[in-house]
Amino acid sequence: MPITTVIFDAYGTLFDVNAAAREAASEPGAEAWADHWPQIARDWRLKQLQYTWLRAVADRHCDFWQVTCDGLDWALENAGLSDAAPRDRLLALYRTLSAYAEVPDMLAALKDKGLKTGILSNGSPDMLEAAVTSAGLGAVLDAVLSVQDVGVFKPGARVYEMVEAHFGCARSEG
Repeated sequence: MPITTVIFDAYGTLFDVNAAAREAASEPGAEAWADHWPQIARDWRLKQLQYTWLRAVADRHCDFWQVTCDGLDWALENAGLSDAAPRDRLLALYRTLSAYAEVPDMLAALKDKGLKTGILSNGSPDMLEAAVTSAGLGAVLDAVLSVQDVGVFKPGARVYEMVEAHFGCARSEG
């Protein structure tokens, strides 16, 4: 069967998960922790993923924003930072992550070829809406699907069934 639908993960695939830490570290007042931003960004993303895997295995789903906050708290503590100011700023920036530079043109090219495009993400609907809007990707996406609708994080099988149900396509078409 021909491919009809192309689905992407949001965070780390379309949206630059390092952007929040990189941007916050360049702002005035961040001098005390600016040198730590690569480690913070790396640890934050790693813990975010690990916490979703643990929650999926334990069947203990929660909003992805909680996982994002928990991951950041671990990353900041690991870097020896306890000040609330960087935490608050990093979380604010995470809501409006930028897309990687090539993403808008790539999604537009797929749409021009007649393919359906979408996001399938652990992100909660409000987080995804904010990121898609901030990055200006709404016009090149046919759907933004959140695991929140099935109550389990990836790699739970129910997550991937959402794509088939939403687009009416078989796995071999995506």
